[in-house]
Amino acid sequence: MLLCVSVSHRTADFDLLGRLSEAVTAESATALVDGGRARGAVLVSTCNRVEAYLDVEQGADTSAAEATLRAIATAADLSRDALRERAEVLAGAPALHHLFAVTSGLESIAVGEEEIAGQVRRAYESARTAKATTPELDTAFQRAAKVSRDVRAATAVGKAGRSLVQFALQLAGTRVPDWRRTRALVVGTGNYAATTVAALRTLGVSDLSVYSLTGRAEQFAEKYHVRAAHDLRDAVGSADVVITCTTTYTVTVGDVPDDARRTIIDLGLPRNVDPAVGRLPGVELMDLELIATHARLPMLAPDATARELVSSAAAVFAAEQTAAPAIVALRSHVFDALEVELSRLSAKSMPAEQAAAVTEALRHFAGALLHEPTQRARDLAAGGRVSNFEAGLHAVFGIDPAAAGGAVTPLRRPGGRDEDAPRTGSAERG
Repeated sequence: MLLCVSVSHRTADFDLLGRLSEAVTAESATALVDGGRARGAVLVSTCNRVEAYLDVEQGADTSAAEATLRAIATAADLSRDALRERAEVLAGAPALHHLFAVTSGLESIAVGEEEIAGQVRRAYESARTAKATTPELDTAFQRAAKVSRDVRAATAVGKAGRSLVQFALQLAGTRVPDWRRTRALVVGTGNYAATTVAALRTLGVSDLSVYSLTGRAEQFAEKYHVRAAHDLRDAVGSADVVITCTTTYTVTVGDVPDDARRTIIDLGLPRNVDPAVGRLPGVELMDLELIATHARLPMLAPDATARELVSSAAAVFAAEQTAAPAIVALRSHVFDALEVELSRLSAKSMPAEQAAAVTEALRHFAGALLHEPTQRARDLAAGGRVSNFEAGLHAVFGIDPAAAGGAVTPLRRPGGRDEDAPRTGSAERG
């Protein structure tokens, strides 16, 4: 069963989120699994949320949630009670729906932002590399990526091409007389930095420089045709607008050399800019908390079609999970019969090429035979009537779905693709 323990900007302030973000590392998912709290885990940390997605035993959601909160609270040096008050726990279908909505950008500060799908994908890939995922988590996250692509392709949310960076720059536009004459500094060289450079160029900014504590500024500058800055204080002094988007605390009062008027946009979690910078003469600091306040405006509400797509996809996925035991039982029954016939075939004396052709034909026939009842099982499950399918299996074949266990190798559909093989691919396109 899928379990989600979530702390977001809707339930906690950004200082707390920053502490949680620092505490959640690539090893956190493995620790949750090794500690026996879950069969698998994926930890997602973005600019406005820290979440744990867990594969837990049915009925173990309460104990697993408590154990997860205790582990994260300890890592962040927080009390478990304080964290529990700010955490939202979802189990089963609601957790799946939430994952789809988050990945599609519907729970972001700037609704529909495109970067979130990539952040979720990288969190999943990190957990998978660490061998902290399970087939159930693999399927859920791969399906979430597909739903995100479908939402962007089919709705106004996707066509808007929204991003947190674009929304922040839109807010900053009320303070910038002419973007074409603006000198901009980007602090950071990651994915958000690349998105920021593209967004600034769309506004007409041509005077662009980049600074990084990691020493990657030269490489980034060459790739994106901007200037590399080697001293942060000098770079800030030469900029009208500074955008920070790194994983490292960067800008302090000492990095601002004068009282010139400038806007500093902090997109980091944890913070990239000391809040004291915002109290300096001439500086207007826009952090995630301020941006989130403006993002609650009604005109930024998500497209209703996007919500419907997410809800529909979550319902279909849940139906597939409900129907899975009956489908596995039917396929096991057919597979067993198929293996008996293949054993008889191998005992017969015939040329190897002919035997291979007959084997392939029988496997293809089995796949074609199973396709329609498999879809029928899912349709019935979607309507809350999977018991009708299970009763039919018992009446016709004497199959008890509850007694069928173990994984069954997917049969191939007519046309070649595995019946239930997950579709893989990048969650970020375009």
